[in-house]
Amino acid sequence: MKDWQKHIIIENTNIKQTLECLNTFSSKEDLTLFVVNIDNQLVGTITDGDIRRGLLNGKTLETPIIDVMFKEFRFLEKENIDIEKVQFFRQNEISLVPILDKEKKIVKIINLDEKRSFLPIDAVLMAGGRGERLKPLTNDTPKPLLKIGKKPIIEYNLDSLESYGIENIWISVRYLAEKITDYLGNGADKNLKINYIHETNPLGTAGALALIEDFEHDTILLMNSDLLTNIDFEDFYKTFLQTKAALCVATVPYHVSVPYAILEVIDNEIVEIKEKPTYTFQANAGMYLFQRKFLDIIPKKQFFDAPDLIQALIDQKEKVSYYPILSYWLDIGKHEDFAKAQEDVKHIKF
Repeated sequence: MKDWQKHIIIENTNIKQTLECLNTFSSKEDLTLFVVNIDNQLVGTITDGDIRRGLLNGKTLETPIIDVMFKEFRFLEKENIDIEKVQFFRQNEISLVPILDKEKKIVKIINLDEKRSFLPIDAVLMAGGRGERLKPLTNDTPKPLLKIGKKPIIEYNLDSLESYGIENIWISVRYLAEKITDYLGNGADKNLKINYIHETNPLGTAGALALIEDFEHDTILLMNSDLLTNIDFEDFYKTFLQTKAALCVATVPYHVSVPYAILEVIDNEIVEIKEKPTYTFQANAGMYLFQRKFLDIIPKKQFFDAPDLIQALIDQKEKVSYYPILSYWLDIGKHEDFAKAQEDVKHIKF
């Protein structure tokens, strides 16, 4: 039995049996039960408070809970996860939230005390590179499995995705692929569903997407697996929705300081002088959210990088937006990055 199923109870259960069930929960658990009918459809919720009010109104321990349950329950729809509702639940300290299918049957119960959010996103992690700049560390270990502190780089990303309710994961592998698949398995121990894309030839940072046909959600997250970041995926997703873009690129600020006075010139005339200015550019952070309907742009079994995807969308006059990362982000590409990550992980919460 899945852990969340202990919170489900049948509508013909009486109050005494329900109290016995609630009494099996630990003090740290949410003392809420979800009442289903004989067709397993959710019909109400019940707590100690509902039972207490029923007893005060003349009900007995033999009364079926259908007579005292709360019928105006809140839920999320599996086919239409509303992020505004998720935030409402958290703000109002509603921790246990049922996910219902079209027939009002419970497919899952999430605990928002244990998750940062619940985002309707499928994620694809690129983990096939050879990590040439990190040799000899990557001679026998694929870069995603290099340990930062006590766990591999890729595991930080998987744990972060899980904490935001992103459960459907595809990992594109090539170099030392079996070591990654053996270590991560199918993701069940992390409550994830991990599938693998085995690249026989390099397909670029976006080419592997064309090999996936069974995405569940309309939004896809594509990201490099060798990033160390505590990006707020919920805020990233909200920005993607608000901008109504085909694709949204996560970016980090990159500052360029010029050590000279710069002259602004128009038609051979100096109109302004800037003394040792600093310019800020938005650099690609290796994370992208995009709409699944644009997958057809990606050619099958051909090398195709994420910048190619961005340019193709721009050429088609589709909107491409960006999301500036204001939290921690590090691309672990060189030995000095790897050393920095080892120090940073001691002080930063991921």
